[in-house]
Amino acid sequence: MSIDPKLRELNIDLPACPATLVKLSLMMADDDSSMAQIAALIETDMALASAVVRTVNSALFGLLKRVETVHEAIRYLGMAQVAGLTYEIGLRGAFPPTPLLQQLWDRAGIRGLAMGRVARQLDVDPWLAHTMGLFAETGRAVLIAYDSSVYAAHIKSPPDESQLGALEIETFGVSHAAFGAALCKAWGLSREVADGVRSRTQAPSQWTYERPTVRQLLTIGAAIDALLLDPARAADPKAVWAELEPVAGQVGLHFEAFQLATTRVCERLNMP
Repeated sequence: MSIDPKLRELNIDLPACPATLVKLSLMMADDDSSMAQIAALIETDMALASAVVRTVNSALFGLLKRVETVHEAIRYLGMAQVAGLTYEIGLRGAFPPTPLLQQLWDRAGIRGLAMGRVARQLDVDPWLAHTMGLFAETGRAVLIAYDSSVYAAHIKSPPDESQLGALEIETFGVSHAAFGAALCKAWGLSREVADGVRSRTQAPSQWTYERPTVRQLLTIGAAIDALLLDPARAADPKAVWAELEPVAGQVGLHFEAFQLATTRVCERLNMP
């Protein structure tokens, strides 16, 4: 994937990927990687491992038994989910903490977790889904770190994508989606994830030329954004599903299974 020349014109440095996450990405791309190898890698970084265990023990996961190690966390949640959490923690640490970024990371964490869980039930790669959800707005994080004043009067949760996209083009000459895709590539994520991040703000009619897996990831992401992260749209789920039903058929997702999996995951993550 080539880098948009406009990204270079802005002279914005992308944050470097921590060495542990570089190795983790390679392991997750290797079908022969084991649970023990993944756990051992994460545990070489004591601060990262501690944060992962602390997050897994939070109310979000509702485990009946407290876990003490990354290996135990993987045994309960699976490699993809724990690897995704590790990336989330690494991403948060790569940017300066600000209220705007806190909102973004909170959305990213929930989106990634939900997309991974839905994907697992639909026989779509949960690691690709989790990381695409997590990195969906990372280009916006890059731009906020570069000039947060541009967003101060406009950003909200959930963001108005069309409004902010137009603002980004007007101000920077490029939208956050391009920066997000570049960051995915720089951090060693797959082409599917980078292409999904680049295309997620486009209308489904523009996904035609994406590879099948990317189109499935985009469809799962659209459902999660609407039903879990946008209260206004979530208030009318029938309208959301009416929009997504033809899209699901076009990308090869069984609609009833997709609807059931997404509804269950959203209900579970919405629980107090």
